[in-house]
Amino acid sequence: MIAKIGRGSNLYGALAYNVAKIEKGKGEILLTNKVIETPSGRYTVSQLTKSFEPYLVANRNTEKHTLHISLNPNPKDEVDDECFIEMVQDYMREMNYEKQPFVVFKHTDIDRTHIHIVSVCVDEDGRKISDRFEKKRSMNICRELEKKYGLLSATEKDSLKNEMIFNPVDYRTGNIKRQIASVVKRLPEYYQFKTWGEYNALLSLFLITVEKVEGEMNGEIKRGLLYFPLNQHGERVGNPFKASLLGKNAGLDTLEIYFIKCKELSTNAKAIEDIKTVIDHAVRSVDNERDFKKLVASQGISTVVRRNETGRIYGITFIDHHSRIVWNGSGLGKYFSANSFNERWIDRIQPDKKLKSWVNSLTDKDFITPEGPNSLFAFLSAGQIPDPYDDHLLEGIGGLLAFENEEDHQEEDFAHRMKNKRKRKR
Repeated sequence: MIAKIGRGSNLYGALAYNVAKIEKGKGEILLTNKVIETPSGRYTVSQLTKSFEPYLVANRNTEKHTLHISLNPNPKDEVDDECFIEMVQDYMREMNYEKQPFVVFKHTDIDRTHIHIVSVCVDEDGRKISDRFEKKRSMNICRELEKKYGLLSATEKDSLKNEMIFNPVDYRTGNIKRQIASVVKRLPEYYQFKTWGEYNALLSLFLITVEKVEGEMNGEIKRGLLYFPLNQHGERVGNPFKASLLGKNAGLDTLEIYFIKCKELSTNAKAIEDIKTVIDHAVRSVDNERDFKKLVASQGISTVVRRNETGRIYGITFIDHHSRIVWNGSGLGKYFSANSFNERWIDRIQPDKKLKSWVNSLTDKDFITPEGPNSLFAFLSAGQIPDPYDDHLLEGIGGLLAFENEEDHQEEDFAHRMKNKRKRKR
């Protein structure tokens, strides 16, 4: 038996992948551990996620907090559900994850029945569970389980030749082509996307990017796609792979046909309303990109932001793992566009600078002539406050006016006292 351990930061995506198998009649939940039960015994992704939330909230900066483990017996082994459950319990105990919440899925979508386990690697206090010598320990445990349950020995090549876990690409582990292929061949099965921008946003969650290429050969224009692996910073690493090496779902013509199909299906009114509600709530609750992403992620939505060289946002995409639909921000409306988020996250700090510059440029004439070119009226009328909800700026203006009034009263009081003093001297 071979255990394949994947680590990532997208718990919702790992659960959604396995629940989708159940919805297609190609999987079932065999076992849950420390997971909130439902009356029917059936679970949605949201219901499962709630059992992991306390651990993620307590997380002390472990970036890859999600475990997605695949247990693969030799294809010749016949393992029943009871045996699978006992093996999983033994495996998780020996790997020190027996006190963690986890869900065990059985997959029957290929000839070889196998197991997927989704869990988290941070404990209730947010501390990371040690992964030292994890791969070696896992291999030794698998050898012991083979002996205990009378299983045939399985090599990694035999066990995983038909399947790779749906996880981000790790260019450091080798076999990059197969890692990329395992992702791109499955994305159209689980997600809807309508443009190259949306497709690339979705690929970026798995540390992949794609680029269209065109060239002339024997007088004919040839078009194709190149797929690149990315590192954790979103930078291209290693050599690209032609789409023809990755399967039919990776090709340009196939994807363009799929885009058209998804455009016809993109009228899901409920999905649109749901994602708008979540984003609107997050916008009103937090005022920065980091907290916004964290808040919407807790609702099963990933946010991909694209910036130019100066740091300005020129694109924002939302990936809804509930409906499994990818949405370009502007496609949801002006309120959800890149420019709108620029105003909220970047331009919101600019009015304070403009206000200070305006104050420093004031002259006595500007106070006397309210309609002057540098007056407060002119400053406001020129549209220098792009965000009508910028409380900090409004408080600053209010404070400035209060300061002016206080100065006036103090000056009048001082003049009055000096006048009385002169009278007394006389």
